[in-house]
Amino acid sequence: MKQQKFKLKQKLYIWPAEAANWYFLSIAKAAGKEIKEKYASSSRGFGSLPVEVKIGKTVWKTSIFPEKSSGSYILPFKAAVRKAEGLFADDEVEFTLQVGGEGAGSKKKSVRNKDS
Repeated sequence: MKQQKFKLKQKLYIWPAEAANWYFLSIAKAAGKEIKEKYASSSRGFGSLPVEVKIGKTVWKTSIFPEKSSGSYILPFKAAVRKAEGLFADDEVEFTLQVGGEGAGSKKKSVRNKDS
């Protein structure tokens, strides 16, 4: 399936849990609707979709997950990325999300910084 890139800007938020806090970015509803229409048939466990994300100079492969209340998706946000990019809860984050194609969805989930 052909890959597609989405350029988004969302607020980084914390989802509190007993053992640790989890950080997420929401995918804008319009983008989520388009992603769902084009790629839902490729979903994996829990309705997840493999993606590649770029924030600043950091690029990594992960998955987005359906979020029932918004009807869109959420993106789990790695601590390594927060640290590399100097981001904190409530920061507005500009990011590129690539869905589909060869670039997204490999089993390797490393975080790389283009300066390293």
